[in-house]
Amino acid sequence: MTAASGRTGRPPLTEERKTAIRLEIARAAVDLFVDQGVAATTGEQIGRAVGVSARTVWRYFPTKESCVRPLLATGVDTIAEALRHWEHGRPLPEAFGELWAGDAALPGPDVGALLRLARTEAGLRAVWLQTHDEAEPVFARALAERAGLPADDVRPAVWAAMLNAALRAAVEHHAFRAAGPGADAASARADLARTVRTALAVAAAGIV
Repeated sequence: MTAASGRTGRPPLTEERKTAIRLEIARAAVDLFVDQGVAATTGEQIGRAVGVSARTVWRYFPTKESCVRPLLATGVDTIAEALRHWEHGRPLPEAFGELWAGDAALPGPDVGALLRLARTEAGLRAVWLQTHDEAEPVFARALAERAGLPADDVRPAVWAAMLNAALRAAVEHHAFRAAGPGADAASARADLARTVRTALAVAAAGIV
């Protein structure tokens, strides 16, 4: 018999570490998908690229296509928080002014590569659309809070749908016309920011 009665072995992972592992898996999956295609990529390969087992990959994600979701969901909470503090009378693009300089809300170049691949990979396209579908009620709650409206009011839902569509269209528009891998990263990011600003301005015309 042993005197100790507590847990033994490795300590549980923190939420921060779990989030970091998910992101590492997502980036490795994108690299492999782009290099060799989705069909040729296995869970074992994704795990090996990160230094974890395939079992760990499947613990975090149900399918190999879903591994990319953390990259696609970048910025949802940050955008929602900006919407809550969007001042009435202030143009919508300006509500995100502080975000353009950092990495909090704008997707990285790996998302552009992923979206270009998703044009022919139905599984990846489904994950991209599902991510936006799940983001929409988050935006709706933020807009309802901003407007002082009840959660069951239809107006925030419509505003959120317009905003969500604008963000998706902007990122896709940028990704589909982006230059090759030799493009300057800073210029590409500035172009994406401009595209998102334009899309938000269009959407804001119908949000009061």
